[in-house]
Amino acid sequence: MTMQQIYLAIPLLPLLAAVVIGLFGKVLPRAAAHIVTIVGVAISFVLSVYVLKDAFVSPPYNETVYSWLKSGNFSFEIGFLIDRLSAMMMVVVTFVSLMVHIYTIGYMAEDKGYARFFSYISLFTFAMLMLVMSNNFMQLFFGWEAVGLVSYLLIGFWYTRPTAIYANLKAFLVNRVGDFGFLLGIGLVLFYFGSLDYAAVFSVAPQMADIQINLMGDASWSLMTVTCILLFIGAMGKSAQVPLHVWLPDSMEGPTPISALIHAATMVTAGIFMVARMSPLFELSTTALSFVLIIGSITALFMGFLGIIQNDIKRVVAYSTLSQLGYMTVALGASAYSVAIFHLMTHAFFKALLFLGAGAVIMGMHHDQDIRNMGNLKKYMPVTWITSLIGSLALIGTPFFAGFYSKDSIIEAAKFSTIPGSGFAYFAVLAGVFVTAFYSFRMYFLVFHGKEKWRDVKHHEAHDDGAHDDAHDDHDHHHGLSPTDDPHEPGWVVKLPLILLAIPSVFIGYIAIEPMLFGEFFKGVIFVDAATHPAMHELTQHWHHVFHSAAGMALHGFMTLPFALAASGVALAWFFYMKRPDIPAAIQKRFATINAILENKYGFDSFNDRFFAAGSRLLGNKLWQIGDVKLIDGAMVNGTANLIGKLSTVVRKLQTGLIYHYAFAMIIGVFLMLSFFSKV
Repeated sequence: MTMQQIYLAIPLLPLLAAVVIGLFGKVLPRAAAHIVTIVGVAISFVLSVYVLKDAFVSPPYNETVYSWLKSGNFSFEIGFLIDRLSAMMMVVVTFVSLMVHIYTIGYMAEDKGYARFFSYISLFTFAMLMLVMSNNFMQLFFGWEAVGLVSYLLIGFWYTRPTAIYANLKAFLVNRVGDFGFLLGIGLVLFYFGSLDYAAVFSVAPQMADIQINLMGDASWSLMTVTCILLFIGAMGKSAQVPLHVWLPDSMEGPTPISALIHAATMVTAGIFMVARMSPLFELSTTALSFVLIIGSITALFMGFLGIIQNDIKRVVAYSTLSQLGYMTVALGASAYSVAIFHLMTHAFFKALLFLGAGAVIMGMHHDQDIRNMGNLKKYMPVTWITSLIGSLALIGTPFFAGFYSKDSIIEAAKFSTIPGSGFAYFAVLAGVFVTAFYSFRMYFLVFHGKEKWRDVKHHEAHDDGAHDDAHDDHDHHHGLSPTDDPHEPGWVVKLPLILLAIPSVFIGYIAIEPMLFGEFFKGVIFVDAATHPAMHELTQHWHHVFHSAAGMALHGFMTLPFALAASGVALAWFFYMKRPDIPAAIQKRFATINAILENKYGFDSFNDRFFAAGSRLLGNKLWQIGDVKLIDGAMVNGTANLIGKLSTVVRKLQTGLIYHYAFAMIIGVFLMLSFFSKV
C-alpha cells in the first residue's frame, strides 16, 4: 500500500463498518455488530501507529485527494495534512475508540439497539478522523459538523426517554450557536485570504496582520482578531467553554461508552486541536489570545466548583471534563499550544479510564448512579477500584502520573505568560488543582471506601427521570441493589479496556513530555512568536535549567505549591467524607445561598430557558398569531373566502327569477352600450 492509500484507509474503514452494520445489522448475527466495527477500528489504529512512526522520518504529507467544487477562483477540496500533530491525534482517537468498542460489548450486551450503537460509534470515529486529518477549512467544517450530528444521535440513543431527547436537542442547538461563529470565521478567511487551504492561508497571514475591517459604522476592527475570535467561538461550543458549556453535563443521558468516547477523548477536544492547528493565525492577535485565556480560566475554576456538589457519578466526571478543557484552553491562550495538545493527549487516556470505570461501577451497582448509595466497592470490584484510583491520581496531577506532566506545564505556562489576563489565569489553574483533588477524591472515597451504604437503600423501581444510565431499552426493570445483593465486577470484556487505558495514564506523560514540549516533535507544525509571547520559551528554559529530565520534574513536583494543594484536597476529602460526614452537611446548611447557586449551575440553564427558549417560544407564538392566524388564515385564506361570500350575497339578489327583471336589465344594458359607442 502507498502512504496515500493508508491515509484513505484509516478513516474509510470505520465508515465502511458503520455503513455495513447500520444497513444490515438487523439481518446479520448480533455478534457481527462488534466484530465488523472492532476490526475496522483496530486496523485504523494499527495504521495510525504506523503513520505516526513514519511522521518522524518523513516530511508532512499535504495533498488534495478529491476536488469537490470549483466556483470562480475558489476551489473546495477534500485533502489530507499528515504531520506529527494529526498523526498523534489519529492514534489517540483510534485507540480510545477501540477501547470503547471493546467495552461496549459488555456494557450494551442486553440493549435492543446493540447494532445501531456500534454503527454510531464507528461513524463517529470516521467523522473525528476526517476532522483531524483535514488540510483545509472546508473538510475541517465537514468533520466538525459530522461529529456534532453523530453526538446528537448518541446522546439521544435511548430516544424513548424525554430527558435524553431534551439533552441531545440541547447539545445540538448550543453547538449550532458556536458553529455559527465558526462559519463566519471561515467566511472571513475565504473572503480576505482567497483560499481555504491551510498552507495558503498561513503563508499570507503575516501580511494580513495589520488589516482593519469595518463591521458596524465607522469603527475599525483588526481582521485577525475578529477572525480568530469567531473561530474560537466555534471551539467554545465544541469544547464546552463558558457560556456554551451547558450541553455537556446533560449529555450524560447517553450510554456511558459514548461519554468516554465523545465527552472525554475526542469530540470535546476538537476545538482545542483546531486552535492549535490555527496557531499561525492566533499568534498575530494578542487580543484574541487574551480572550481565549480568560474564557479558559473561568471554565477551569468555576466548572470545577460544580463538581463538588454532584452526586451522580457520571456528572462528577463530566464537570471534571469541563474543568480540564478549561486548562487546555488556558494553555492555548498563553501561546503554549504544544502544552495544550500534550494535556489533550494525557487527558484522553485518564478521562476515558474514569468514564469507563464509572460505567463499570454503574453495572456493578445494577445501574444505580448515586454515589451516596455506594461504598467499599474495592472489596467487590478490585480491578475497577485500582484502575479508577490510577485515573484519579492522574487527573489531580500526582507526580510521575501522566496528568502531572501536562497539568503542571499548563500552570507554569500561565505563570510565565505576559498576555493580558494571565494573572487571573494563573490563580484559576492553581485554585483548580485543590478543587479537582477535592471533588475527585470525594467521589473516590464515597464509591470505593467507607460503609456499604447500598445495604441501607431499599430495592426500588426505575423511573424514567433521567437520573440513571439505563443499559436496556425498557424501563420496567429494577435499579440499584437490594439489601441482600452484592456488587459484582464486570467481565473481562469490560475490565480489559480499563487496564489498557490505565497503562498510558501512568506512563505516557513521562515518555512524551520532553519530545512534545521541549524537543522538535511539533517543529514546523505549531508556530509561536517567542518575542511577543515568551511563555513557551521561558518554560523550555525552566525545564533545561531546573528539571533536566522527566524524573527530575516529578521529583521537584513533590516540593511545589500545586502538589501541596492537591494533597490538601485529597486530605480534606478523606476527612470530610470518611471521618466527619456531618461537616459537609453542616457547611451545606450554613452556606445555603452558595449551595443554591451551585445547584442552579450559576443560573446558565435558567437564563437560557427563560430568555432564549422562552423568548423563542414567545416570538414563535406571536409570529403564529399575527402571521399565520391573522394574515395568512385570517386575511388571505379566510378573508378571500369571506369577500367572495359577501360579493355572492350581493350578486345573488340580482337573480330573482322574474322575466321582466331580466328584460329590464337587457334593455338597460343595450342602452348603456349604445350610449358608449355613440360617444366613441
